[in-house]
Amino acid sequence: MAVRRLGQIFVDLGFVTDDQLDMLVEEQNQNATQMIGRIAEDMGLITDDQLVQALAEQFGLQTVDIEGVVPPEDARDAVSDSMAQLYRVVPLQVNDGVITLATCDPQNLSMQDELRRFLGFEIRLLVASEAQILRCIDKFFNEETESIEKIIQELQDDEELKLASAKVGSEGPVNLSDVAELVDSAPVRKLLNMVLLLAIKDHASDIHFEPFEDEFRIRIKADGVLFEMVPPPRHLAFAITSRIKVMANLDIAERRLPQDGRIELTVGGHPVDLRVSVLPTMFGESVVLRVLDRSVVSLDLNNVGMDELTIADFRKVMEKPNGIILVTGPTGSGKTTTLYSALSELNRIEDKLITTEDPVEYDIDGIIQIPIDDEIDVTFANALRSILRQDPDKILVGEIRDLETAEIAVQASLTGHTVFSTLHTNDAPSTVTRMKDMGIPTFLITATVEAILAQRLVRRICPECREEVEPGDDMLAELELKREELGDRKFYRGAGCNTCSNTGYKGRVGLFELMVLDDELRQLIMENAQTDKLRNVAQSKGMRLLRDAGMEFIFDGTTTAEEIVRETILDS
Repeated sequence: MAVRRLGQIFVDLGFVTDDQLDMLVEEQNQNATQMIGRIAEDMGLITDDQLVQALAEQFGLQTVDIEGVVPPEDARDAVSDSMAQLYRVVPLQVNDGVITLATCDPQNLSMQDELRRFLGFEIRLLVASEAQILRCIDKFFNEETESIEKIIQELQDDEELKLASAKVGSEGPVNLSDVAELVDSAPVRKLLNMVLLLAIKDHASDIHFEPFEDEFRIRIKADGVLFEMVPPPRHLAFAITSRIKVMANLDIAERRLPQDGRIELTVGGHPVDLRVSVLPTMFGESVVLRVLDRSVVSLDLNNVGMDELTIADFRKVMEKPNGIILVTGPTGSGKTTTLYSALSELNRIEDKLITTEDPVEYDIDGIIQIPIDDEIDVTFANALRSILRQDPDKILVGEIRDLETAEIAVQASLTGHTVFSTLHTNDAPSTVTRMKDMGIPTFLITATVEAILAQRLVRRICPECREEVEPGDDMLAELELKREELGDRKFYRGAGCNTCSNTGYKGRVGLFELMVLDDELRQLIMENAQTDKLRNVAQSKGMRLLRDAGMEFIFDGTTTAEEIVRETILDS
């Protein structure tokens, strides 16, 4: 059944006139991100109580007044502080597998499904005012009242859970009914939900669950660095990994073979994709979740961190009608984001863009995207052959891993296609040597490669706690700087605060080194010139080294000297 429009409900209930509704619609058209109810309230046309009544009418729900209500303890135990804040809900009652929640946001249609999956209860929603919801959350669900530490302490003291874990966690055949009971238990669900929500909230890229002989570690990677959380009890290792496997639709009875899967969530109204990798170890199964949160990544070349000259040169190369453009760097250096940003910019109606990736990380409207699946022989090479029969203009090959893929990419560029791809090399000039090592003839490299972009990611200093710092002699030596050469240039660091979880860093920024091939560089490649020679000539033509890009970021307070030394090498 179609949901009635909120504005029409205001009119039907006598809260606004038709003329006032026209005015509200016009105002919303000029500010599409604002809800019509919020606009009506801000303009003084309706009260808070009237908005609650209209929202309840729109979705066939009941209203509730929660002013002064104290959520009962069993309801508070079921919903973590992070979840209450993220979804703006207040738990009011738990009864026979159903949890009653007050919400001010019934328009979030996916919320019930998400909360059902997270909490393990059927959901009954009531509508309350936003002000009441926020006051109640602030009073009963602020982050100080509950934490990972508190949940883990409760799990540590839970003797029933300890016995159940020991029963199913031992080696040998698995009793599936016992496992199902364990993975559906409220404490296990609650801990895993808390970890997932905290990781997503902190914009983590990976979550690691690692079993060792005497402990079970949980580590979260944010801004490229792993941070350890308070470890849960060792006996819960099997329960937590099995819970993840259930969510990813993997085989919980199989503990000897690696498994891969995915979990799709919608958290706070935006989709989050979790790629699950399970690996058997000596002491149980190690699980790594790769977090792909599309709301965090901005696929815009202007936001990746290139300076004006580099981005202008890169855009010129991107627009060429054929040739190979390579982005290089280690795993996790942002290569995929740069390529996606380039493709988003090139995504025009007159061009056909096709990608083949392992896996497809972000879907982009207007681009044909093909996932690699080695099990059914959909390899980069085979996919690329088929792509060429689809009349593409620009092609993205996720990674050139072998000579076969490289040869087809070269042939594609020679037949009038622009090919984007990635390689794992330390810098731009050494990519030429890598391609030769793969077996690509030198004359084909010079005929097809248009540009090579090397990149790294370094952590940004937290703006809330940034302060000047005096560099030590060892650090200056690492940077090959003399103190008298510094002049009035300053070094900075983050002192550590609540905003950055006392790390001193918040977010990351890219370092880039772009080598555009011209006739002189191509001649040097044909002559098998050394990498150093290529680097020096490219520098003389304006290529800025990764280390030089990093030095600028040190002196303008973007990052620390330690980050630049860690991520770049000095080429003497």
